[in-house]
Amino acid sequence: MYIVTAEEMYDMDQEAIHEIGIDGKLLMENAGRAMSDKIEASVRKTDRIRIFAGGGNNGGDGFVIARTLLNNGYDAAVVQVVPDKKIAGDCLFHKNLFIRCGGEVLVSREASEIEVIVEEADVIVDAILGIGTKGVLREPLDEMVTIMNESAAFIISADMPSGLPANEGMGDFQAVQADETVIAGFPKMSAFLESTAPYYGEWTTVSFGLPMVVTKNLQRRVWTQEDFQERMPKRKPNVHKGQHGRGLVIGGNTEMPGSIAMTAKAALRTGAGLVTAATAKNVIPTAASHCMEATYLTLDDTDGYLNGHTTIPFDDYDAAVIGMGLGRHAEAGKLVQQAVEAACSLIVDADGLYHLKPLLNRLRHRTQPVVLTPHPGEMSMLLDISVQELLQSPFAYAKTFAKNYQVYVVLKGMFTIITTPEGGQTVNTAGNQGLAKGGSGDVLSGIMLAMIMQRQTVTDALSNACFVHGKAAECLIDETHSFYDLMASDVIEGIPKVYRTFPVNQ
Repeated sequence: MYIVTAEEMYDMDQEAIHEIGIDGKLLMENAGRAMSDKIEASVRKTDRIRIFAGGGNNGGDGFVIARTLLNNGYDAAVVQVVPDKKIAGDCLFHKNLFIRCGGEVLVSREASEIEVIVEEADVIVDAILGIGTKGVLREPLDEMVTIMNESAAFIISADMPSGLPANEGMGDFQAVQADETVIAGFPKMSAFLESTAPYYGEWTTVSFGLPMVVTKNLQRRVWTQEDFQERMPKRKPNVHKGQHGRGLVIGGNTEMPGSIAMTAKAALRTGAGLVTAATAKNVIPTAASHCMEATYLTLDDTDGYLNGHTTIPFDDYDAAVIGMGLGRHAEAGKLVQQAVEAACSLIVDADGLYHLKPLLNRLRHRTQPVVLTPHPGEMSMLLDISVQELLQSPFAYAKTFAKNYQVYVVLKGMFTIITTPEGGQTVNTAGNQGLAKGGSGDVLSGIMLAMIMQRQTVTDALSNACFVHGKAAECLIDETHSFYDLMASDVIEGIPKVYRTFPVNQ
């Protein structure tokens, strides 16, 4: 499932119409009918359904929805919130078709009239504004949206909530707060931003006849269960442990011995063949008690904190992850410097990112992949911007950073964005609020370590890792845990549930 900007969606529509030759009226008919099918699943024949329609394509979709509902026996009428002169082209065609089929259209821009209509409606279908919205709503639309949001009616938005920007980077807006949104074609970027996603409510997508050829230039997509099933490498019966990767985990200190244990155990549980945990001597007994299957490498430390004096044999490993429980004291930074100069694939997490910041320019010259796994606070630190700035445009910031330093960026959050050095992006939506606990990132790093050592592309590996991590939490909440009691160590035990749920070995 691709993720698009307003401009990309518009360009695909235009290519389908002007280059391929699909009539715009047909695309509008397809979109309206498909959205109507979804709407019918959420409403009853006894509901008073009022479709609020503007001009342009979104209003045209609204007229098709209204006609389809009316023909199927629903109490559906249209409230046109723009003057007749604003209804033209394909939208006017479908308005006239609706009227000739017996439909009722009330043209009103008065807030007092709108308020009465809204109070009497059981369901509001919002088809006022679409992907072209920019800036704050003007009168009288701003007042209409306020009235709709304050009503008791169930609100379903067609394609996207009116007033909501389709793209990232826009912080000043007023929008319909939908209970449900039926998206035509592909979800827009704003469906995956913390500040705008809640306006969509529950959302689904419908196809309306765009040929696949028009999607050729899209670089963003949602990573789905189907992607995991298709891309997760199959295991042959005659393999041995060395073929599933030799991984190295570097970190841990006296105050956080569990971090490295969780990373190592998560890597093994995910499928790594061999894992070595490199840490301080007094951390090893604690870590080993939680992960007996790993081997351990003692590193020099000062009062339980790694000091970077040990030369680590990176050449013995296929991939390494560094940072969890490392600490931010200067001496530990020497270990990150060693890791950057190593010839194996490298994942940098947690405190490792702090030490990596002055070394970023060196990453461009590495021949093996580098993966950075920041949460928003860490990413804003690397970029020298505020968290608020980052969260307004996470796709753009992650893409620019990844291309500039030639790294993979896994920007963690409610919607985790995986970005490649070439600028391709996948979004993971699996997971839940139970993951908002200390140690969740350590577990994810272990899963990623195992995944990048399997026979798959780095992009597939990171996308599958984020999916397994999130889906494990979902499975546990569904079966045995709550959002309150779920711990990071529980998520490790949930990994087998993901593998057993999806037949990746068949």
